[in-house]
Amino acid sequence: VGRERRIAYAQAWAGDSPLAADAVTASPYLGFGSLQPLLDVAAAHGRGVFVLAATSNPEGASVQRALAGERTVAQTIVDEVAAVNAAGDGSVGVVVGATLADVPDLSQLGGPVLLPGVGAQGGRPDALAGLGGAQPGTLLPAVSREVLRAGPDVAAIRGAGERLRDAVAHLAG
Repeated sequence: VGRERRIAYAQAWAGDSPLAADAVTASPYLGFGSLQPLLDVAAAHGRGVFVLAATSNPEGASVQRALAGERTVAQTIVDEVAAVNAAGDGSVGVVVGATLADVPDLSQLGGPVLLPGVGAQGGRPDALAGLGGAQPGTLLPAVSREVLRAGPDVAAIRGAGERLRDAVAHLAG
């Protein structure tokens, strides 16, 4: 995808268009530098970006766990995001699968960690505290499937959400 197209995508999803979101998820697998237009537009509009680092998709492991020098590709991505956060406001995060046994070192990230896979996919809230050395308050477990499967009764959905909120509350401190 050419630079002009990347800028247009960035403006659509993280700029001031009707499609813009508070935060977007992006793939760094065209090279981390290909994300720069998105990172710039998101920063200019106070939006967040989550960069795929170590997903729980089995097909992703062959790329994400491959070595890039002495580090895995996933660790390289985390380190690139950490460098962006060190120069900015910490609004760039990474995606790390909550069901992974081996995760990158997140101790220097300086931003949030989105953790899909909690609940229905087998990730346990009690296994997430301190994941990868992440700083307290930076872990954001994604629990939508677990909550939605409690429906369609609104009270049941609310109850599932509250139970999961309480189960992950210790991650914020």
